[in-house]
Amino acid sequence: MKLVTILFLCSRLLLSLAEEETTEEIYCNDEDVFQAVDAALKKYNAGNQTGYQFVLYRVTEGTKTVGSDTFYSFKYQIKEGNCPVQRGLTWQDCDYKDAEEAATGECSATVGKSNTEKFYVVTQTCNITPGNGPVLTAQYNCLGCVHPVPPDSPELEPVLKHAVKHFNIDTRRSHLFALKEVKAAQRQDVWKCRDNAFVDIDQNIADFSQDCNIYSGKYLTHPLPATCPGCPRTIPVDSPVLTEPLGHAIKKLNSEINHISYFKIHTVKKATSQVVAGMRYFIDFIARETNCSKANNMELGPDCEVKSSGNGLSCNADVYMRPWENKVELTVKCQDIQMVGAQLRSAWGQFCL
Repeated sequence: MKLVTILFLCSRLLLSLAEEETTEEIYCNDEDVFQAVDAALKKYNAGNQTGYQFVLYRVTEGTKTVGSDTFYSFKYQIKEGNCPVQRGLTWQDCDYKDAEEAATGECSATVGKSNTEKFYVVTQTCNITPGNGPVLTAQYNCLGCVHPVPPDSPELEPVLKHAVKHFNIDTRRSHLFALKEVKAAQRQDVWKCRDNAFVDIDQNIADFSQDCNIYSGKYLTHPLPATCPGCPRTIPVDSPVLTEPLGHAIKKLNSEINHISYFKIHTVKKATSQVVAGMRYFIDFIARETNCSKANNMELGPDCEVKSSGNGLSCNADVYMRPWENKVELTVKCQDIQMVGAQLRSAWGQFCL
């Protein structure tokens, strides 16, 4: 008996012959366009296991197709940022790396918008140019997602031929119909099957087995393993384990900042920890100016209170601790809160070409 393996790649073409789609240019001050680009860039960054996140530089061109589903097809440029991919931050939290060492790239993406206002990436190709190296290409296709097909695409020909033939056979008309025009078309891959047929010496099928992968559609997710040693883990912002790393962070900030008063931590926004031959903490926090001056105080004390009209800083700290060696390494980067607010208010406008 011999085994014959047959691979079936099954898909369906959804031909929207009754409802005509409209295509229009997109404008980068459109909030939906920003959401679509945001989804595409986050999808690309999520696929990188090492290195730094990429930050949006600008959107260069794009179109919007409206029909039974809405699709945004666009090109956008990105630059390497200063946030490691495993920090748990989004690209909006990062700054650009220095131009000489930063990688750059251009991506072409198609992003769908569901009737529940959720954006999902259908397909995306990114060409990345490292600071000193050849161009790298990353390709993503969503298995099971509906995506538009150009009306003049050659892949429609056999499907349309079969559809017209089927229509002519099943309709009782005196004349045959011929295809005049394709208004719109969509494609969706729905399953892939591998069939194993066992054939005996007489070429008869003696046994048969089938293994199918069903593509669930738009919102494919891959669950994290139940345990992941070494993976970043989110910590509650009020967790006692943050007391020591936050103490190191505020001490570092006050020693480096050129200000007449001490600052103290006012709010912890986000925190993660990671086991890496020790413990590493990534913490985002707000620090505010206190009523304790450096001239009259040797250090920040428990009696130092936040000044209601004092300055505020938005900070992120990377604290690496090895308690058995009494070793602490850390970096703290801060930005004036008023400057951060101004950047956020004008953030989308700067990405328009």
